[in-house]
Amino acid sequence: MVDLTGIKNIIFDYGGVIINTNTRLTINAFKELGFFKVEDYICQSNNSDLLVKMEKGQMSDNVFRDRIRKVSNLKLTDEQIDFAWNAILLDMSADKIKLLEKLRKKYKIFLLSNTNVIHYKKFLKDLQQKFGYLNFNKLFEKAWFSFQLGMVKPDAEIYNYVLTDASLLPKETLFIDDSAINIKGAKKTGIKTYLLNNEDILEAFKNYEE
Repeated sequence: MVDLTGIKNIIFDYGGVIINTNTRLTINAFKELGFFKVEDYICQSNNSDLLVKMEKGQMSDNVFRDRIRKVSNLKLTDEQIDFAWNAILLDMSADKIKLLEKLRKKYKIFLLSNTNVIHYKKFLKDLQQKFGYLNFNKLFEKAWFSFQLGMVKPDAEIYNYVLTDASLLPKETLFIDDSAINIKGAKKTGIKTYLLNNEDILEAFKNYEE
């Protein structure tokens, strides 16, 4: 369970915390298109150059698509690539949005996500169409996305940037992520942390009362 003692600010990760994800679905979607060696190019475990450059905003969506066409040697359309790339993204739960809406009545809530421009566009479209929020800054006090900052978790610079940008004190700030590596990075800056380890965010906050 999350301990909110002394906490004034809560920073949430997005994928795997607010929205459910499944990397295998994207891999399978590309393989169905005939790109059988996709794991060599887009998996985090392989230190994918494509993934890192996309998440740091060092590669545009058009260049990314062209690279996918080149390494796959397939004449894929932009729509086919985007559909497969976004297959990782599952549902955005109404109950999780309600939890955020409840928490923001008492705490300043923020979003910090390692992501890329293609996923971001899908996030935003879903947020607008399903929940009526014009953008993430309407739901959160502030939202930071790695591809816009040119920085990624777990590097200390991104946590320090967030603290400075929002004028947050580490001891009053809780960071919630489903990645142990990202949690370790945040701890180094003095931020309090909570690792979602095979646990749903709703379960972590089940005893929360306004």
